[in-house]
Amino acid sequence: MGLLFVLAVGLVAGLVSGIIGTGSSILLVPVLASVYGPRDAVPIMAVAAVMANAARILAWWREIDGRAFAAYAIPGALAAAAGARTLLVLPPRAVDLAIGAFLLAMIPVRHQLAAHLLRLRLRHLALAGAVIGFLTGIVVSTGPLSVPVFVGYGLAKGAFIGTEAAGSLAVYASKTLTFQGAGALPPDTLLKGLVVGASLMGGAFLAKPFVLRLSPDRFRHVMDGLMLVSGLSMLWNGLGAA
Repeated sequence: MGLLFVLAVGLVAGLVSGIIGTGSSILLVPVLASVYGPRDAVPIMAVAAVMANAARILAWWREIDGRAFAAYAIPGALAAAAGARTLLVLPPRAVDLAIGAFLLAMIPVRHQLAAHLLRLRLRHLALAGAVIGFLTGIVVSTGPLSVPVFVGYGLAKGAFIGTEAAGSLAVYASKTLTFQGAGALPPDTLLKGLVVGASLMGGAFLAKPFVLRLSPDRFRHVMDGLMLVSGLSMLWNGLGAA
């Protein structure tokens, strides 16, 4: 029953992230932490995120901005490996609390970034990639933070979804390889990640027809709601483990 519930949420999460470019981890992490535990939830989500981003790349590959991808992904992948190594020494309860606090903090931070960022350059993407990559290594997902960065560079709709997915794929692939090298990705965990990732991929392909129908205001409201519910859920899990 737990696996079926995870797959159902994964399909919905893939649909949401396929429409707004992010959000799959925000929806899935509390569910994975509840079913498999917070420590296993992180590598499972890392594997699933690789597959989800690959699906969005396949859906929008013609519109990917190669220069923006390279500027963000190279420092981001290196930093993600460092963040993943940091995560491996943290206790599970601290992981829950850190993820929950991060998701809640990103609500006002995202609004501030969206309000103040002007047109970004490639050097800004490189700096953002390094910071966000390291945070992603620790707290599972930083999609809400990367959204205003790529939008600030001038990308929108299909170009935004495809390029953000390509950058995130590099970050999550680096994180997954780090887990594997550290022995934190045993075969059963890898299999769970592949199964969850398949459900995300299905949702992502179903989402493409809806992308052009979503207004910017609706996008912001959906993202804030996802972060609020998921952040509170992770904090509840962490405090309950005390």
